[in-house]
Amino acid sequence: MSTAESLAELLDRDLSKAIEELKAYKKEENLWLIEPVISNSAGNLLLHICGNLRHFIGSTLGDSGYIRRREDEFSLQNIKRSELLSELKTTKKMLQEVVPSLSDEALDEIYPINVLGKEMKTRFFLLHLYGHLNYHLGQINYHRRLLDKK
Repeated sequence: MSTAESLAELLDRDLSKAIEELKAYKKEENLWLIEPVISNSAGNLLLHICGNLRHFIGSTLGDSGYIRRREDEFSLQNIKRSELLSELKTTKKMLQEVVPSLSDEALDEIYPINVLGKEMKTRFFLLHLYGHLNYHLGQINYHRRLLDKK
C-alpha cells in the first residue's frame, strides 16, 4: 500500500469517527455548548476540521475550487446536525478522490503553501494534517463526554 493510500485510509477512518461523535450527541444544541475553560464547541471544531482539510488538500492539492472562510469555522453557531453531517461527508468524498491519487513524486514535492513558517514536503504536511484532525477529534470526544449530559 502506498503512503497516499495509507493516509487516505486513515483520514477516512477518522472522519468516520468524527461522524460517529456528531451522531452520538444526545441533543443537537449540545454541539454548540462552551464553558469558561472550553472555548471551542464541537460544532465549531467540526467546521474547522472540514475547512482545514478542504482547503489544504481539496483546494491546494486537488484544485477543487473550495474557498475557505476560516473565521466562519469558529464564529458560526447552531448549524443543524444534518448540515454538519453533510459537510463531513463532502470532506470525506473529497479526500477519497484526492489523497489516493497523489504519487510518491507528488508527496516528495515541496507543499505549495508555506503554512508552518518553513518549507516542507507535501508528505510531511499531510502527516501534520492527519495529526491536526486527530487532535480535534479527541477534543470533540471529550467535549461530548463532558458537556452532553442532558
